[in-house]
Amino acid sequence: MKFKIIIKVLSGLGLSLFIMQCSGSKKAVDVSKEEKEVFNQKGKDTVAIKNDSLEYEIIIMEIGFNTWLQSIAQPRGYYTQEFMENRNRIFVINWNQRVLQPMRYDPNLYELQINYDPNVDYGYEVNYQLYNYFIYFQRKYKQRLGPFVPRIK
Repeated sequence: MKFKIIIKVLSGLGLSLFIMQCSGSKKAVDVSKEEKEVFNQKGKDTVAIKNDSLEYEIIIMEIGFNTWLQSIAQPRGYYTQEFMENRNRIFVINWNQRVLQPMRYDPNLYELQINYDPNVDYGYEVNYQLYNYFIYFQRKYKQRLGPFVPRIK
């Protein structure tokens, strides 16, 4: 009989923690004045993310991303490759799910799927630029591609 009570208490505790976690992940992202200026830039801005040895390339044609990457994003070396790979896996899964649901998610934001194989070592630079694009995208368009706040500090 005590066993059943413990299970009910643990189930209630688990449900409470789950609800708290879900409600806590909806925090607003603080965007600085400098970052807003970058988001509002006009003109062309293209970044090619590639690893020549793997013949892998992503071309990002997003106005302001290159400026944001150079002036606001954390510098190379700040994150480990493993950290960025783990986040990129989550971001890519969510991104690709949204591409496949154009009636639910804006097809102008989620146009093409990203072919990111978690078993391939794309190297630091590809992961760095892809990770930072996801952070930029989430902050600029007020999107959430994972359970964590897309912050830069």
